[in-house]
Amino acid sequence: MPNDKFAFIDEEVAALKEQGLFINIRTIDSPQEAWTVVDGRKVLNFCSNNYLGLADHPKLKEAAKKAIDKWGVGPAAVRTIAGTMDIHLDLERRMAAFKRVEAAVSFQSGFVANQAAIPSLVGKDDVIFSDELNHASIIDGCRLSRAKIVRYPHCDPDGLEEVIQAEPKTYGRGMVVSDGVFSMDGDVAPLDRLYEVAQRHNLILMVDDAHGEGVLGEGGRGIVDHFGLHGKVDVEVGTFSKAFGVMGGCVAGSERVMDYLRQKARPFLFSSAVTPADVAACIAAVDVLEGSTELVDQLWENTRYFKGEMKRLGFDTGFSTTPITPVMLGEAPLAKEFSRRLLEEGLFAMAIGFPTVPRGKARIRVMMSAIHSKEDLDKGLSIFNKVGKELGVV
Repeated sequence: MPNDKFAFIDEEVAALKEQGLFINIRTIDSPQEAWTVVDGRKVLNFCSNNYLGLADHPKLKEAAKKAIDKWGVGPAAVRTIAGTMDIHLDLERRMAAFKRVEAAVSFQSGFVANQAAIPSLVGKDDVIFSDELNHASIIDGCRLSRAKIVRYPHCDPDGLEEVIQAEPKTYGRGMVVSDGVFSMDGDVAPLDRLYEVAQRHNLILMVDDAHGEGVLGEGGRGIVDHFGLHGKVDVEVGTFSKAFGVMGGCVAGSERVMDYLRQKARPFLFSSAVTPADVAACIAAVDVLEGSTELVDQLWENTRYFKGEMKRLGFDTGFSTTPITPVMLGEAPLAKEFSRRLLEEGLFAMAIGFPTVPRGKARIRVMMSAIHSKEDLDKGLSIFNKVGKELGVV
């Protein structure tokens, strides 16, 4: 009898379960709201990236429906052949204005946007200086580029300077790349100081602002606006799947760089364009953000209240300075049990463990939203307090 060629799967899955690292995927049966149906039960949602509540916003839904009637359900082509519709160009103009840059190019997701931008701008004879905690999409984009990857200490401009100084100057182009807001810890990259280092060494500076858009800056314009670095950050990557509540991604910067990406970025050249409904909903999200800062202001009010109360209860919420609130627990089995008990009590917040975060740094990641009421937050705090005491965390 031939050997089982997939026996390794059973062994690795068994090991994941033994270590408490096996991911149990929950099923959502309702829109992403403050209260969401998870596995058939309505629970308080502290888990999604729906920072501003736009994922079920009536203006976005109406825009998507109208777009289907006008443009159909799909573009049926890549952007460079027959897939560029006028609505794609409209979104890119709106995002450039929103980000206060010359131009923007939209992509199928934020993950794809990193895979589009990085390999287009650096190659096998070049070097990338990458924050050691950068998101997987940045890591994969760096690997695809075939450039040499040099990691620098997390959010440490002096450490970046040291690794640049230590690197032999035999490379062609160089790039510094960092997340803007780090999705697991909720801390903000010191982009102003990273800019100074990159400028001093004539390096391309790129930031992935996936968790900063809709959160930081004036009216949610992001980390570049937050630090007042307009025209100084060469490449700004973003996503429409978090605060914007939809799907897709974009790269923003100078007209010169964006024109180049349209010629070189493989996802732009070889993957079908984003659907008209998604694009229309993204434009509607820009409308909402440009019309008022109310949702962004409420997000931060909720964040300040919840974090302050969690600390008062005795929970360790790490070093976060954003609405991302990690509840640090240490080992993955404890985090998974904590998450399971939260759900039993009516609160949805998933455990995060290795390899998403380092071993020994497992946590519950709480995601605040502007649509959580004061009563929702108090309910969540009560549940966390009960489970925390039950499991000996507080």
